[in-house]
Amino acid sequence: MQKERGRTSRVRRRKLFRSSESRGGMVLELNESNKPEFIELKKWLKDRKFEDTNLVPARFPGTGRGLMSKTSLQAGQLIISLPESCLLTTDTVIRSYLGAYITKWKPPPSPLLALCTFLISEKHAGDCSPWKPYLETLPKAYTCPVCLEPKVVNLLPRPLRAKAQEQRAHLEEFFTSSRGFFSSLQPLFSEAVESIFTSSALLWAWCTVNTRAVYLQHCKRGCFSAEPDTCALAPYLDLLNHSPDVQVKAAFNEDTRCYEIRATSSYRKHEEVFICYGPHDNHRLLLEYGFVSTRNPHACVYVSRDILVKYLPSTDKQMNKKISILKDHGFIENLTFGWDGPSWRLLTALKLLCLEAGEFTSWKKVLLGEVISDTNEKASVDITRKICHYFIEESSAALQKVSRMKEEEATLINQLSLVETLWTEELKILQASAVTLSSLETAFT
Repeated sequence: MQKERGRTSRVRRRKLFRSSESRGGMVLELNESNKPEFIELKKWLKDRKFEDTNLVPARFPGTGRGLMSKTSLQAGQLIISLPESCLLTTDTVIRSYLGAYITKWKPPPSPLLALCTFLISEKHAGDCSPWKPYLETLPKAYTCPVCLEPKVVNLLPRPLRAKAQEQRAHLEEFFTSSRGFFSSLQPLFSEAVESIFTSSALLWAWCTVNTRAVYLQHCKRGCFSAEPDTCALAPYLDLLNHSPDVQVKAAFNEDTRCYEIRATSSYRKHEEVFICYGPHDNHRLLLEYGFVSTRNPHACVYVSRDILVKYLPSTDKQMNKKISILKDHGFIENLTFGWDGPSWRLLTALKLLCLEAGEFTSWKKVLLGEVISDTNEKASVDITRKICHYFIEESSAALQKVSRMKEEEATLINQLSLVETLWTEELKILQASAVTLSSLETAFT
């Protein structure tokens, strides 16, 4: 029997699916405010003195779940004012059943461990948890590199791959060092704590805090280690997605005791509202938050030391001295290609490396940005062009490999698509840099 064929049904569907013209063009968004988890979250927030009149949960193409403006919003307008009672902080944890166990544990646990422990415990409590309405809106899994399959991590650009491996090692050590504290919580549970506080549970909790927390400074407390206590989970507010093109003012208001976000730009009705997590490149965004931002103005391609010297003559007897100078003056790290071409730091490092024997005494002038000779300028641009071409070939080969794996590994399609987006963005950056370098080379002919 078919239902919902009448006018009421059509109106309901029009409210569910809305087409709006956003900054990026026509966008179709799906209103998710009627989903059970958001209905329960709304009730939970209302009990804690929060009702939102500006935004509504929705799903957008490209960014996924986010918050949509219900009405037009003006620059400077208060978008969200979330009461302190809605925030999940270390204060929440200390006031809970975990407080006594935290205060007596030595050495003192970190604020991060306290938050992770609380999340795992409350998730385990299920329907009995007062935080269930919030927990139900959290992702079941994350896409930070530490959560990706090893074969997918191996497809990442080398600098990011190294950081991903460091991240995984850090999480493994975090779990190992926390097991004693977890064991001390056994009196709170009828099941064995080893079956509750597993490595996968800690990974989920760590990702929840790392990817979703807002900055909120707390006073130093003796029951915690010396690590900064600056994280707060903010239900509903954490549905806001990142855009590198927007700016917001976000902070805890000591007078109203609310975490507030104000827009610095205007929004049209039914447009997705964004916040900016910071001026991060795509490596940082993927490592810390599990996503890649297309056309990110902060995106770049990193040049490692081995690639930096790849096309330089092996007969240069002063090479080791040159490398030592670059290290001493901080010119061996953060050498990049960006949308506008090779960075000044990369060109400067290569100018120094390209100094001929008779020019070597002028290395200080190079670091100050002075031109030593046309020969040096041309040589450094030529080496930069070769490095750029090498990266273009590497990116193209990586994309082909990802494409083949997507056909062979259907269960990894989402993870592989994420890596594919990263490499695609890097290839675009390198192609733009190649055009810039071509113009620079033309200037020397």
